[in-house]
Amino acid sequence: MSLAKKFTAPKGTILFSPGQDCPGFVILKRGCIKVTLTGSSGREVVLYRVHPGEVCLQTFTCLIKDQTYSAEGVVEEDLQGDLIPAGQFRQVMEQDESFRNTVLTSVALRFSEYQQLIEDVALTGFDARLAKVLLRLADVQGMVQVTHTALAAETASGRAYVSRRLAEFARRGLVEQLPDGVHICNAPELAQISDQK
Repeated sequence: MSLAKKFTAPKGTILFSPGQDCPGFVILKRGCIKVTLTGSSGREVVLYRVHPGEVCLQTFTCLIKDQTYSAEGVVEEDLQGDLIPAGQFRQVMEQDESFRNTVLTSVALRFSEYQQLIEDVALTGFDARLAKVLLRLADVQGMVQVTHTALAAETASGRAYVSRRLAEFARRGLVEQLPDGVHICNAPELAQISDQK
């Protein structure tokens, strides 16, 4: 794609913040972006993550509607990709059928994830949400290296409530709370909890 420029960003970089103009559309080849929304109360919720082959809805919306960002995007894993400048995005969408189909398919999948997020928050019990997040964030050794505040953002809840429910999970032998995170002790039972509504 001749209009695209090489794009890189190290872990921890804030790619965009509320009120910022969109510089362009990133075609991600490597890495991960975490997109979060922070309310006036200061409570944060993770909206989604962008991996290679996926679209950031915030960016897509900004480019299509000529508006600024309303959420924050932070690099979770070093990024490599291509950047289509904002001024050329619509031109590429119009002229490159393959690119257009890829973007629109990815947008449709992202909306399905939003629907799942709403369903989880509105219709799923908190223990099921917490269990699902712990299993998703765990490494191969069963370690989840995040703070209670970060788990609150992942589950769209408050830190104090996360702490109480983790203490209960620990009492039941499902997890062990450690200084650097949470260790999953009983993944099968957590998986059963995650399936409950």
